[in-house]
Amino acid sequence: MQDASFEDGREAPLHLGALDAEDLKILSTLAQDAVFPAGEMKWLPRERRFALLLNRFRWEDLKAAETRGRAVERVQALLVIDNVLHVASQGVARDDSDMILSLLTVTFEPGEDGAGHVVLTLAGDGGIRLTVEALEVTLKDVTRPYVAPSRHVPKHEV
Repeated sequence: MQDASFEDGREAPLHLGALDAEDLKILSTLAQDAVFPAGEMKWLPRERRFALLLNRFRWEDLKAAETRGRAVERVQALLVIDNVLHVASQGVARDDSDMILSLLTVTFEPGEDGAGHVVLTLAGDGGIRLTVEALEVTLKDVTRPYVAPSRHVPKHEV
């Protein structure tokens, strides 16, 4: 008799939270290469929340897809940053809601007393900097996975 492997388990959507920089590294890795139209960004100042609806590449499924010879997948996911006091961006055309952006990393620059900046680095030298009172980020898949339209694994120039 053989023990069950991870691949044998029931697939479930991601729902992760990050309350410190180490947690955020994991969340960032899973959100890397997500693409989204600029119009899918929303800052809600009264709720002190910034949210993105991403088309996330399913890095956690890559090995299983390759092993089973099936197409790689994406899934729509919400990336939500709470406790946001201020939002600034560079290289993002705010008047072009159809502009497609690609997320490379999500990092935290600590300040005093738990405050700091969450930095969303975008491909093409763009970025979004969120001033936060405290680090609180969630990543939650909100649709079923679908075949990645490109059918390719994202690659980066070295």
